[in-house]
Amino acid sequence: MSTVAEFERMLRGASLRVTAPRMAVLTAVHNHPHSDTDSIIGLVRAALDTVSHQAVYDVLRALTGAGLLRRIQPSGSVARYETRVGDNHHHLVCRSCGVIADVDCAVGAAPCLTASDTRGFSVEEAEVIYWGLCPACNTSDT
Repeated sequence: MSTVAEFERMLRGASLRVTAPRMAVLTAVHNHPHSDTDSIIGLVRAALDTVSHQAVYDVLRALTGAGLLRRIQPSGSVARYETRVGDNHHHLVCRSCGVIADVDCAVGAAPCLTASDTRGFSVEEAEVIYWGLCPACNTSDT
């Protein structure tokens, strides 16, 4: 688990000042991966009761831009955030309850899929979302 010192090192490594809101957002997202913005605001406010909504939005944008957070937005869902970055992983999404889980890439190297026609693009990443039912929602009638 990441410590305060590790979060401080990550922020400084990304040329970002270490501030209480940034530390609180990193901690919230690390402890609650795939949280939406409203959930993150609630978690940060529990630690820093005076932080504004706008401050949390600004921190999320700065941390995502610096590559310290990853923003995902499965179809039909609000944006979610996670601290697992830079490792070619994908997501499982439950069609019933919306729970999201990480899954490692079956191939491993980025990009893990090859486009049939790149149309001149230099492909760096392939985003895969597996849709289905989580174990809790996958109940059998038999």
